[in-house]
Amino acid sequence: MTERLELYKCSVCSNVVEVTNEGVGVLVCCGQNMELLNENIADSSNAHYAIVENIDEITKNIRFNHVMTPEHHIEFIEVISNDGKYLKRKFLEEIEPAQLTFKCDCKEGFYVRLYCNRDGCWKTLV
Repeated sequence: MTERLELYKCSVCSNVVEVTNEGVGVLVCCGQNMELLNENIADSSNAHYAIVENIDEITKNIRFNHVMTPEHHIEFIEVISNDGKYLKRKFLEEIEPAQLTFKCDCKEGFYVRLYCNRDGCWKTLV
């Protein structure tokens, strides 16, 4: 069974899929079951840790002290409200700074998730 917002990866072709509608089936790619990506929890000593800067009451900038090279980079950043109703995603170029500015009046709070091409899925609790 899948749950909304879970990330799955194909071990053959490296496709990454995010679930938008929950279901009882199994996700399959290249003839094999896709692997559920675990969300590692980043702390401030980790390059996958989101640094959140408040610009105003609802505008925030998120950035990472992460290398951005063709060999090692963040592929996308997501901001997800704790109630799961708001999601903002930014796909990054391999050499683009790893940052995202967004507006959200998330009364229940939010967390930041990213996908690194080498190190997988990481989450920062805000």
